[in-house]
Amino acid sequence: MLGSTAEVPCSTKSMVLGNLVRRKWDSLPIPHGRIPEPKGQDLDYVNVAHSHLIHSDWSKLDKLSSGLNPFRIKHILLKIHMDYVLSIDFYKWVELKQPSLHTLETRSLILHILSKNRRFKSAESILEGVLNSSRSVDLPSRLFEALLHSYRMSDSSPRVFDLLFKTYAHLKKFRNATDTFCLMKDYGFLPTIESCNAFMSSLLSLHRADVALAFFREMQQCRISPNVYTLNMVICAYCDSGNIEKANELFRGMETMGISPTVASYNILISGYCKCNILTSAMKLKTSMERNELRPDHVTFNTLIHGFCKEGKLHEANNIFNEMKKMDVVPNMVTYNTLINGYVKLGNNEMGSRLYEEMLRSGVKGDIITYNALIMGLCKEGKTKKAANLVKELSKENLIPNSSTFSALIHGQCVRKNSERAFQLYRIMIRNNFHPNSETYEILISTLCENDDFDGAVQVLRDMLGRAMSPGHTSSRSKAGDLLKGCSSFGFAHVLQSESVSALRLSKATIVARKFEIQGHFVHTYASCFFNLHCQNSTDVDWWFQAEVTGNECNLVLCYYLHVRWEWKFSWEGYKQTCWL
Repeated sequence: MLGSTAEVPCSTKSMVLGNLVRRKWDSLPIPHGRIPEPKGQDLDYVNVAHSHLIHSDWSKLDKLSSGLNPFRIKHILLKIHMDYVLSIDFYKWVELKQPSLHTLETRSLILHILSKNRRFKSAESILEGVLNSSRSVDLPSRLFEALLHSYRMSDSSPRVFDLLFKTYAHLKKFRNATDTFCLMKDYGFLPTIESCNAFMSSLLSLHRADVALAFFREMQQCRISPNVYTLNMVICAYCDSGNIEKANELFRGMETMGISPTVASYNILISGYCKCNILTSAMKLKTSMERNELRPDHVTFNTLIHGFCKEGKLHEANNIFNEMKKMDVVPNMVTYNTLINGYVKLGNNEMGSRLYEEMLRSGVKGDIITYNALIMGLCKEGKTKKAANLVKELSKENLIPNSSTFSALIHGQCVRKNSERAFQLYRIMIRNNFHPNSETYEILISTLCENDDFDGAVQVLRDMLGRAMSPGHTSSRSKAGDLLKGCSSFGFAHVLQSESVSALRLSKATIVARKFEIQGHFVHTYASCFFNLHCQNSTDVDWWFQAEVTGNECNLVLCYYLHVRWEWKFSWEGYKQTCWL
């Protein structure tokens, strides 16, 4: 049903008349679960306990706690199952006195009682406790079986299975939810649309749009009627999958299903168009929205402003901003942050500062994103003192610097060619468990090299490689390649004569170079030599190849080893003049 997510086959395919209506054909029969009738002392105990319960005589009941066992608990629950308040009180009393006596069967009975009486919050709380109390692989199947076998004896309703499915969805236990859905179908039950929505919402929160769409198709086959929330999530799933055409098709077809699009429906599709940079269609949707007497909200305007800022169209973004204010939709922190970031990225720090001042006048407090944008704007212009003053304001506003803050400050020092201070900030950043991005690595290494600080440059590169290979971070080859892009702008010049390298080294280096050529990378012979001399074993070499690291990305380290470790002559000016990038 859901691709690899499902393990349990759904055996029934007949048409369903409605949610939570049990099918009368092609369904597996619900077993008539029974428990033996109490006799002798068991019967006496159950009757006496029942009498104390209906008279709320808990002090007398306390004296009977030593005689409790699962068999007696089940019979007492069955005798009082019509009174859900008394049932839950008794269940909690047992849990307080002897919690170990509760079994899957006793818990199933209380779940039936609460579900039938629509006490879903209490039932879900108990169910979550059951699911979190054990890591047994077969617990989900045993729990479903226990609910199924006690279904008839407790005169239950299909809501109990709906509750089970929804609880799995809330806990993001997708495989268990899928298996439960299939088992429900097999026995003629279907979840409510609200539970289906909960499942889809959890899937989308973990970016599983593919599974959400597959589940929606299964819902259609089962004739589970969607509501506007369902369709909004499906439109969102199509947008997240990059299938804007399908999203638009479903949006246009909502009316034919008897469902009118809401403001959220429009906002989701507008966001989808903005992500695909189809801003004309996004604006047309906003116009259509107003034509249908739906008022654009913060999300509408912020989404459009972000879309135009992302494309560098600040004039259009500003027009949307002004229209927003005219319609009495008060700009919020997200609005200002988006515009400030947009102007700063285009180098218009003056406009960014004006917006910040307007933001404060409007009573909107900035967050760390606001300050980071302003700090980066100042740092790009080399105004590090003004940037430092803004950093001091962070503590006054109870804001904590993050990775972007440090990256901006490092950028500022690099613009001023102050590699020593930039390197100090870098070390502070690492000590605070923040990590630079590829852009920060690149400008820092570049500045260190320009100031002939090869030791610092190599240390930064080593940190970058260590981060790429660290098991605690991300060990995927593709991510490693992304991290290594920081050095990709450094080429390696023909800085040595051929006779400077032994024939043996050249022979081994040629083998390495050929591997790169097979991958379509151009590698200078001397860059290849680095892999043979620097990597200590074949595993290291293989890692570089598997990570798709080009010759360019090791050139800086190679230059360092040629210049310092082996004491060969090296001309940085000559290198820059003959750089082959």
